[in-house]
This record gives sequence, structure tokens and C-alpha cells, in this order.
Amino acid sequence: MKTERKEENAVVIDVLPMGYVSEQRPAYKREPVVQAVGVDQFKLLELIPKQGADIQIYDRVYIGDAEREKIERVKRRISHSDLTATAKLELPFVVEEIVRENEPRFVDFFNRSVPITPKFHMLHLLPGIGKKLMWEIIEQRGKKPFESFADISGRIKSLPHPDRMIVSRILREIEDPDEKYHVFTSR
Repeated sequence: MKTERKEENAVVIDVLPMGYVSEQRPAYKREPVVQAVGVDQFKLLELIPKQGADIQIYDRVYIGDAEREKIERVKRRISHSDLTATAKLELPFVVEEIVRENEPRFVDFFNRSVPITPKFHMLHLLPGIGKKLMWEIIEQRGKKPFESFADISGRIKSLPHPDRMIVSRILREIEDPDEKYHVFTSR
């Protein structure tokens, strides 16, 4: 049986101090809610803040099993359709920041990606990568592993923004519930 890994940290994408307006309860009975995206697996989460905690959009909050400073509990995992309009607007910026902060992890994808089927490679999952570009990446990483996004775009001229390709792929995996392959996110 596969156990699901928990997120340890998340980045806040919306704060609702009075809870969801759509709830049928009076405002004074609603609990505050924080919508956030996990840093490791990009899980979308609904968090309940500790009373009096000062939480802002873009704050990184600890949500692991040890003592939490600002978060009382993780209420539930949510889907992209559950996000508020503000959270949907902030999500691409937060994902881009997470990718930038964890550059070695995502550069490693270019170095270690493998075929999924005899005719389909993991690199094909990135927007804009076809067979020709895939073979150029494989050839270049064979000579010497990539060290950074700048190294990738420097050695493969037709790939100016590999970080943006990763961000686009992550957003697609988050937004599309029917996406078949999840390379960077957890189902």
C-alpha cells in the first residue's frame, strides 16, 4: 500500500479572515481560512490559522507534524476549482517562485528524465518540446549534466526559458483534474 507523503511547508495564496462568504452561517460563526500550495508536491490545501496569527499572501508556513507557529491545522486538500479568484491569480507567481528557489531539483528533471513509453518521453510533457528538441537535450546532457536553467538555455539555444516550461507543466497538472501524467505534482 502506497502511503501519501505529507507536505511540510506551504506558500499562502489567499487569506480569508472571515471564512468563505458563500457559507450559509453568519460571519461571526465562520472560521478563518487560508488557501495555500505545498512547496514539495504542489498540493492545494485549505488551512486553519491559529487565532491571532498574522498571515499574508506569499508567506511560507510550516504545516508538518511538529509544533506549528501560524497554522492550527490542515483542514483538507482542495482542487483548483475550489480556489478563490485571488488564489487562482496568485498561484502562477507562487509556483514560479517555488521553481526558482528549488532550481537544482527541476534542472535534475532535464538530466534524469526517461521514456514513459517506447514512443513518448517525459521531456515531451513540457510545452514546446518535440522530438528534435528532446534529442538535443538528451545529447547535451550526455556530454555533461546540466547545472542550472542558464546552463540549459545557454547550451540549447531554442530553449530560452526552461524554468517557464516547468512552471507551465506544473500549472497544467494542478489545473486539469484529468491530466494523465503527474511528474511534479501529487494526485
